[in-house]
Amino acid sequence: MTTVTALGKQVYDLTGRELDLGLLGLAEFAPAALLVLVTGSVADRFDRRRVMAISGLCEGGCALLIAWYVHTGRTAVAPIFAIVVCFGVARAFNSPASRSLPADVVGAEHLPWLVARNSMAFQVALIVGPVLAGSLYAVDHRLPYLAVAALTLVSASATFFIALQPRQRAPRAERRPGAMLHDALAGLRVVRRQPILLGVISLDLFAVLFGGAIALLPALAEDRLGVGSVGFGWLRAAGGIGAAAVMLGLARRPVTRHVGRTLLVAVGAFGLFTVVLGLTRTFAVAFVAMVALTGADAVSVFIRGTLVPLAVTAETRGRVLAVEAVFIGASNELGAFESGVAGELLGPAGAVVLGGLATVAVAVGWWALFPSLRRVDRFRDVVAAVPADRGPGPTSNV
Repeated sequence: MTTVTALGKQVYDLTGRELDLGLLGLAEFAPAALLVLVTGSVADRFDRRRVMAISGLCEGGCALLIAWYVHTGRTAVAPIFAIVVCFGVARAFNSPASRSLPADVVGAEHLPWLVARNSMAFQVALIVGPVLAGSLYAVDHRLPYLAVAALTLVSASATFFIALQPRQRAPRAERRPGAMLHDALAGLRVVRRQPILLGVISLDLFAVLFGGAIALLPALAEDRLGVGSVGFGWLRAAGGIGAAAVMLGLARRPVTRHVGRTLLVAVGAFGLFTVVLGLTRTFAVAFVAMVALTGADAVSVFIRGTLVPLAVTAETRGRVLAVEAVFIGASNELGAFESGVAGELLGPAGAVVLGGLATVAVAVGWWALFPSLRRVDRFRDVVAAVPADRGPGPTSNV
């Protein structure tokens, strides 16, 4: 989040165009979409810890490149976008590996517990990262990227110390012509054949595609709320505060009943608070709206992060999560692009309000279109539909 926050502020300072904020998100997302057939297979075929470490080091290298470019004093944004594409390639490999790993570390009965704590740690980074980025950016534009490079080196090294639970791999079939492509497409086939998976993943795509208000925060902070880089950093951090508070509650008392309905209601609440963010001219109200909308999003992230890995086998998990990563990337990065275009046409406030209303409409529509998702009561209802080699899911409390 430190890199994303600093890049958004830097690009907007250089160009002053909301559209460039959208293009920044598109540059980060495009590699994940183009490489989806490769990244999932890599996560399933190689040690996921090693994939995370190598891709993390590449992300750190991209941060160093941006720091060097800022040091040169040049003002063209095209090189920044080129580096962001490289950053997106590294993240495209990191995402399915890192999201598959929790289910390799613990059994199905403990996965909600681990997902909640993992998400809470991520939300702490959402709080610290933007504040750190805004503060460091105000001192020296190079500092946020140097900090990211150093922290990435430490986290990539620590990845190798993660202990995995033993599991029996299915024997690999002999390779036939065309088998590699068939294998790579397995994730798409699994998602298409399971209505619950399709509903969960596509819900995130369309809801956040229209509700990508965060991409316009630099414009809202400067043009509508009248705050500087430090205030903008705190506004970004407000999202982390809301999500971390909710994740702390979920770590103590996870969602165990009415899982499907809770997911859909949370997405609707996300849209409503996005509308509030777009309407207000007061920093305090915007701060509270960011806390609330990201708190609602945290509930959605927790449910999706627990349900999707449980609904697939270990042998196809990386490929399914690579497909999901494209949907998530589309919701975040294409949502940022859509918000940037809408911001150019309607202004940042109008774009955010319209996007929030569209998100509410998506939640209502998915309630009607995916009754099987709405009827999911417990996580173990999904585990029960997966082959028995997944372990003691049906006897668990989830």
